[in-house]
Amino acid sequence: MSKQRLSVRYEGRVQGVGFRMNVAEVARAFAVTGRVANVQDGSVDLQAEGNQQELLRFQAAIRQRLDRFITRDHQRWSDVTQESWSDFSIGADLER
Repeated sequence: MSKQRLSVRYEGRVQGVGFRMNVAEVARAFAVTGRVANVQDGSVDLQAEGNQQELLRFQAAIRQRLDRFITRDHQRWSDVTQESWSDFSIGADLER
């Protein structure tokens, strides 16, 4: 089965509330790799790779735990041709 990449931009009250730490903790329960990072515009960027069903379960678990902080999310799915990460971590802040 081919791997997928799930890219999500979370908007809302997602910085300064432990959002990234919680996402990283949730990730430990799933067979996913990637990173979560703050963006200077106040959003949080998630990049995760794995099989599609596992990513869907991971995404649902994030929503279950952190939905009260999220007002909107923008998702994009793509095929993984080469794996980008070997684990899941909190990344450096992004400018975009």
